[in-house]
Amino acid sequence: MRFPVPAPLPMPTEKLEEFDYATLRTRAMASLFEAFDSLCEGTVMVDRNARVVWINERYAARFGIADARQAIGKEIEEIIPTSLMREVVRTGRPLLLDILDVNGESFVVTRIPIKDDAGETMGAIGFALYDKLQPLQPFYARLHKLQHQLAQTQQHLAAERRAKYTFTHYIGNSPAATKVKQQARRAAQLDTTVLLLGETGTGKELLAHAIHAASARAEHPFVGFNVAAIPDTLLEAECFGAAPGAYTGADRKARIGKFELANGGTLFLDEIGDMPLALQAKLLRVLQEHEVEPLGSNKVVKIDVRVIAATSRDLKADVAAGRFRADLYYRLNVLTIQLPALRERTEDFGPLCDHILEQIATRTRLTLRELDPGALALLRRCQWPGNIRELRNVLEQACMLADGSRLTEADIRGIVIPAELPAEMPTTAATEPTGTYEAALAAFERELITRTLQQCGGRVTEAARQLGLGRATLYKKMAALDIPSRGQDTPGAHPQR
Repeated sequence: MRFPVPAPLPMPTEKLEEFDYATLRTRAMASLFEAFDSLCEGTVMVDRNARVVWINERYAARFGIADARQAIGKEIEEIIPTSLMREVVRTGRPLLLDILDVNGESFVVTRIPIKDDAGETMGAIGFALYDKLQPLQPFYARLHKLQHQLAQTQQHLAAERRAKYTFTHYIGNSPAATKVKQQARRAAQLDTTVLLLGETGTGKELLAHAIHAASARAEHPFVGFNVAAIPDTLLEAECFGAAPGAYTGADRKARIGKFELANGGTLFLDEIGDMPLALQAKLLRVLQEHEVEPLGSNKVVKIDVRVIAATSRDLKADVAAGRFRADLYYRLNVLTIQLPALRERTEDFGPLCDHILEQIATRTRLTLRELDPGALALLRRCQWPGNIRELRNVLEQACMLADGSRLTEADIRGIVIPAELPAEMPTTAATEPTGTYEAALAAFERELITRTLQQCGGRVTEAARQLGLGRATLYKKMAALDIPSRGQDTPGAHPQR
């Protein structure tokens, strides 16, 4: 083995003695070898062809060889099938710490190349430790803990990058909601770019999750982020990644961008209309070439990502005003889904409110509340600029403040923004106060149900759907309020199905 010759320490001239450093080094190496051989469970040495030239008796016995001399001249794999000594000889590089499993027992092994005076590898020597590892137990305990934490973190990240919603989470059976779900299911089967348009709070992110969950990429990551929530100076690195030290304050290690994280899966770009023009050109290239170039790097990374973009802005108007690139708009506008505002699907208020109230009760552990007809009718008359997100907020506030198990019109009216209510509440003789709250409520329900039945041509099933009530419930209310049924689907009119 070749070992560096240590330089002599500087000493005062009067104490300087003559040392034979070559002899001292040779003696040190011999002592080191003898120490390792006595402490280690096994020692083996091979030549440049990975043939065994020496093995101690203890190590030979581990592999069923009674006389160590029988191993001399054999290739190392004949003695130790999983040995990496040949790799050390081939590369000339040591393997200082490794685990070798032998017949159910584990050895910590160190393998070191042996080199001649010219620096050429002429063989290798390996030392195997077993049952001599007590000083290393804290290290192994710490390593095991770190491995466990790493596995948990990887599982958590994998769970975070899966779709959280499916089409069943998009509540509603109105014509508008049904059309959206049909279009989204079609989009899930086509591996193409999708553009989701709609006001804030209409469920664009939920629909993006659902499309991914129903697609062929469902087992791969779903990565999403809000473009508008990230400063322009960091947006490029967030999207495409960054090389080490690419900008002031950058990590010393490379930063992986969202496109690479989503490789094989789906990337959801929310509020794409807020992306700066300078970055839109780079995004266009990624969509066309299917490759990204991290910030500050010349390396090009190939990717396979399906992009779903969403915005509450009018992209056509932004293109006309020069705020959004026309070529990027055309690249995104391959399959477009327009999500309806909440005020455009009032038929879904009943199921939506029930679903939201169930979620609130589960999360807050409060009593499950129900909406009385007056409260539901009031919610339908609001404008809801914040759509489902705003509706959820109103219902949550009402649940926190209300005392009873039913949310009344009074509970809701105290929370909704006045501007969201119609400027004029139409009144008729039927809805004029008649003395008591119960009488006023009954008059209101009678007028609401009668008007809805008229709009539905007397069809009770359709009226019940628009009111967010069950058909049987509506029949009971009609009987209690003395409202005649003139439609085609009176009780018992339908044949058994």
